[in-house]
Amino acid sequence: MLIHPSALIDSKANLDSTVEVGPYSIIGPHVNIGAGTKIGPHVVISGHTTIGKDNDFHAFSSIGGPPQDKKYGGEVTYLEIGDRNLVREFCTFNCGTVQDRGITRIGSDNWFLAYVHVAHDCTVGNNTIFSNNAALAGHVEIGDWVIMSGFSAVHQFCKIGAHAFVGMNTSLTQDVPPFVLLSGNPAVAHGVNLEGLKRRGFDREQLNAIRQAYKVIYKSGLTLDEAKLALDQQIAGLSQEVAVHVKSLRDFLDTSTRGIVR
Repeated sequence: MLIHPSALIDSKANLDSTVEVGPYSIIGPHVNIGAGTKIGPHVVISGHTTIGKDNDFHAFSSIGGPPQDKKYGGEVTYLEIGDRNLVREFCTFNCGTVQDRGITRIGSDNWFLAYVHVAHDCTVGNNTIFSNNAALAGHVEIGDWVIMSGFSAVHQFCKIGAHAFVGMNTSLTQDVPPFVLLSGNPAVAHGVNLEGLKRRGFDREQLNAIRQAYKVIYKSGLTLDEAKLALDQQIAGLSQEVAVHVKSLRDFLDTSTRGIVR
């Protein structure tokens, strides 16, 4: 274990022997950190926080602090972070609240650039990118492969589906279906995140089916209930390898609680 002598690590903290901790960092008693994780200088990790393997935390990040919620009364709540995440300078990740699941969860292989905020009770999937100053309010759900551009902000309880792309300075107050590219304040959908899907290996047949599903929701003039029926019909005529993606879009519409950006 490579620990700078100026770091303050509580004797009850559980750090793998390969963890590195930089100058002036502080690690609390209820923290668990997995193998290969690097903690840079001036990082504070507190609360009941569990961190996986091979993560990289840069200077002045505050990880596992209490939720910024007036209802919080000091209850024991949690933050869980997976593996191979990059967390750049001044990021803030908060623990959950008992009013919800009591836990904030962050997956693996994510990039959090400087000044990103992940509030209490959020769930972030895998392989996401949060550019500088992107911010999530409480109880937000972010799917895999989502890209949050700089200064984008998400209202509490919103959901953003897998592979969505949120443009710079976007203000989101409703849910975003999978694959959708959008921007603006208020947010407006502009099509499918085709470039991102191509980079992830989606083939032409899959892309065409997703584009057709987007047109059903956004360009057909149908009500949302009518669009759901049309998507069901589309799914029935697709191969399994293609249908799975349109079905994920269709299923998202049933789980939306704030309405979708439309």
